[in-house]
Parts: sequence; C-alpha cells; structure tokens
Amino acid sequence: MINKGDKIPEVNLVKATENGPEQVSSSDYFAGKKVALFSVPGAYTPTCSAKHLPGYVEKAAELKAKGVDEIACTAVNDAFVLNAWNKDAGSEDVTMLADGNGDFAKAIGLEMDGSGFGMGTRGQRFSMIVNDGVVEELNVEAPGDFKVSAADYMLDQL
Repeated sequence: MINKGDKIPEVNLVKATENGPEQVSSSDYFAGKKVALFSVPGAYTPTCSAKHLPGYVEKAAELKAKGVDEIACTAVNDAFVLNAWNKDAGSEDVTMLADGNGDFAKAIGLEMDGSGFGMGTRGQRFSMIVNDGVVEELNVEAPGDFKVSAADYMLDQL
C-alpha cells in the first residue's frame, strides 16, 4: 500500500471534461501542484453521494484557502458516469478522475473486492494530500466507515 512520503505511481487516468474523456498520466496530473484527492467506491452510491462528494464541494473554498490548488475525486467508474455525477451533485471545484479499470487503485494498493454487492473490484474509500506527486497525508477508511476521508478531516491536516 502507498504511504506518506511515497511518489504517486505512473498510471493513466481519464479526466471527465465537458468535451468528453481526456487521458492524463498521473505524473502529469499531480506535477507542480497540491491536490486534495479523495476516492469513493462508486459514483451515485449512498455515502458517496450523500456525504463524501458534497463535503468536498461545500469545503472547496476552505481547502483552497489552505493551499490546495486542485480537488480531485477518483473512482472505479468511467469518465461519462463521473462527469454526470459531478453535474448532478458536484461542482466545477472538483475534478473527476476516472479509474475505469481500477489501475490506479491497484497501483497504490487500495483496491477492494465489491463483488458481494455486484460491483467487482473497486477503490477503497480514502483521501490524500499529494504535493508535486508525493503523498503528504493518507487517510484510509476502515470498511464501512466514513470519518478520516472527509473534507473536514483533511482541513484539519492542512
């Protein structure tokens, strides 16, 4: 599993944009900026839609005031689903990074087996502060929990 002080591994993600999916390498995306990254098991799932994404939307200005350049959400969903979810429940303050095949979740060692819920392999619920490609803070939730990956918790770490 990735740890504080580790560099984000090189993986291709898909940025959900108004003009459609845009391929982006993790090294390019995280270079030269401080990113508040959070991961959800899936777009439109209950906790993710009711608490996780809304918390980052609500606290976006506070996160940016504390030095965050960009707020990003990743999930093992395709870019079209993440773009639709961001239009429904998110904001322009949150960049959606699709990890459709789970390559990013696997590369950082934070995948989970959601097959019991018909979801296949997904990413765990977590958050991290990434500064110029290096993990400064890492908050991984226990299964079923929503505490340490919340926007409020991250604000206290900045």
